[in-house]
Amino acid sequence: MPKDKSYSLGYIADLTNSNIVGNKDFIVDNLSTLEKASNSSITFLANTKYRKYLRNSKSLAVITNQENLQEDHRNYIVNESPYEVYAHVSKLFKRVNIEIENKSIHPSAVISNDAILGENVSIGANVVIGPNCFIGNNVIIKSNCSIVQDVQISESTIIHNGSVLGSDGFGYAPTKNGYTKIEQIGGLIIGSNVEIGACCSIDRGAISDTEIHDGVKLDNQIQIAHNVIIGKNSAIAASSAIAGSTVIGKNFRMGGMSGVIGHIKICDNVTVGAHTLITKDIKEPGNYVGTMPTQDKNSWAKSSIFIKKRG
Repeated sequence: MPKDKSYSLGYIADLTNSNIVGNKDFIVDNLSTLEKASNSSITFLANTKYRKYLRNSKSLAVITNQENLQEDHRNYIVNESPYEVYAHVSKLFKRVNIEIENKSIHPSAVISNDAILGENVSIGANVVIGPNCFIGNNVIIKSNCSIVQDVQISESTIIHNGSVLGSDGFGYAPTKNGYTKIEQIGGLIIGSNVEIGACCSIDRGAISDTEIHDGVKLDNQIQIAHNVIIGKNSAIAASSAIAGSTVIGKNFRMGGMSGVIGHIKICDNVTVGAHTLITKDIKEPGNYVGTMPTQDKNSWAKSSIFIKKRG
């Protein structure tokens, strides 16, 4: 990685409201892990279980907290939230995409005449924006995304490569001759400061709108079905799915490869572990997990009866 940026530890400490133990004039020119650091790297130690890697690290500049501070030859930036400091430092060393930095619209993008774009919008290659869409100020839509129709995206939101927003929800009326499609006539409303990962799919509503509120962060390859509502500042890890008409409160956190069935409600401040399936309303804040070891179908059936009786 090119080392075209450098900063003093004093500058970084001032920027992040941190303290320095060591030389404030020490210069760093890259951000690295403890294991792969050079003597000009800045790295971070936020979790005590990774302290063992510090012993052999070449790094001479470490972001950490008071608990992990060492008395050695290194220079330390000390903050009670080292992971947050790391996040700010990552922005300093980010390689700039000139196209996005200039807030441009790629010539290959296809934009409906019915769509409205705000100021300083960046739209990447092969993006399609359909009818009745509104894109707010400072929104970034990266390459190969489809903003299908009836989508409102508020300011300073980022949509990563290959995501599809405002597609048809999965709605059919079963008949004796098969399935009759239910037309999706609702919209999709995405708040401000939302970040949607690569290859996510979020359906517009069947009648009312699907809603993704301010500050929500979605990892890659997530499916959000029609008429789902996700509350402010929620974060969902990769390969998760939320079925239709589920209403989720603020500060929801869900681990990877998890799911929520449709038509249920989840209160504020709920954390769900990885590989968990939520099948009923959650009315109390807290941590929830529902993992089981893999087993054959007959054994699983017996286990599920036992768990149900104990519950």
